[in-house]
Amino acid sequence: MARDDRQTGDINALLGRGASFEGKLTFEGTVRVDGSFKGEIFTDDVLVVGEGAKVDAEIKVGTLVVNGEIQGNVIAKQAVELHHPAKVVGNITTPSIIIDRGVVFEGSCKMQNLEKGAEPHRPTPTPSTAAPTPVKAEQPQK
Repeated sequence: MARDDRQTGDINALLGRGASFEGKLTFEGTVRVDGSFKGEIFTDDVLVVGEGAKVDAEIKVGTLVVNGEIQGNVIAKQAVELHHPAKVVGNITTPSIIIDRGVVFEGSCKMQNLEKGAEPHRPTPTPSTAAPTPVKAEQPQK
């Protein structure tokens, strides 16, 4: 799904500009926040934080698309997209992340597959990443 589809496509709920909400939000489908939200957000689907939005929350979602501000930790099972002028202060855990130029991200990012039963990805060593073979130095003959 393209970025524009998530931001302008079928939205199940909208917290509009000027609106504020405090509490626990759980939902299915796509929800867009353009106002102010404080609390917790849980879904296996898509959360869009619009430009000008301010979210202070612990977030556990399927996919997160951010153009506004988030203060809090994020766990996304599928992906996180941070688009300018987004600002995120908190830690992110996700298998896939996009950070556009101009985005402010203060925190740490842990990339891992969060799907149930998924094996963690362990890269296979290649000749360039494998440990070097020790070489014994020999004295030149005189």
